[in-house]
Amino acid sequence: MLKNKKVVIFDMDGTLIDSVGMWNKVDILLVNKIKSVNIENFEYSIQINRDLSLRKFSKSEHPYLDYCEYLKDTYQSSLTKEQIYNLRYGIANTYMKEMIDYKKDAEIFIQKLKMKGYTLVIATTTKRANMEIYRSENINIRTKANIDDYFTAVYTREDSKEIKPSPEIYAKILNDLNVCTTDCLIFEDSLIGIEAARAASIDCVAVYDKHSDHERNEINALSNNQIECYADILDI
Repeated sequence: MLKNKKVVIFDMDGTLIDSVGMWNKVDILLVNKIKSVNIENFEYSIQINRDLSLRKFSKSEHPYLDYCEYLKDTYQSSLTKEQIYNLRYGIANTYMKEMIDYKKDAEIFIQKLKMKGYTLVIATTTKRANMEIYRSENINIRTKANIDDYFTAVYTREDSKEIKPSPEIYAKILNDLNVCTTDCLIFEDSLIGIEAARAASIDCVAVYDKHSDHERNEINALSNNQIECYADILDI
């Protein structure tokens, strides 16, 4: 799958780092704070609703702020969407600094790719402030494979008008690096990420993440290759 490729592009959440479950926990805590309800047993529905909302708002200027407005309306909160947004990332801050880590063997794969001369890029829908935490404050990431030591470029939410499943961010990477679609390979975990890769006409590898099991059939059908973990591709 890496034959004749020059640029390897990684999504962040759920692909390089084990973080989707963290965002489910954050949103559960968030909803419990903005409305007196107990949704501890509804992690699956929280994730589904977030994914559907972000897909709906993918072409919005501020999709995550729109998502917070959706939470405000759904749970009839007296807080403004801006207050909910700030509360969400306040809750997430400690998780991002102390608990988030690479998915198993991801850092080894990154190191081997770099050693073999591939250009490595991150393309994520997470906001730049979150990426800065991963780059400068997350001890797990910094000690295993410091992002700035291995990746030529990091693209975040602020680098495109539309988020995935729009292919806009991938078109920007192709233009910035002056490479062709056939030069690139994308690693994604989610259906919207793989849809973005397909829309950009770039080969895509689906990295298994249990939080995408509800979309597994579609993911497998659209991706060019699938791996259960990075050890699979290290063997290759």
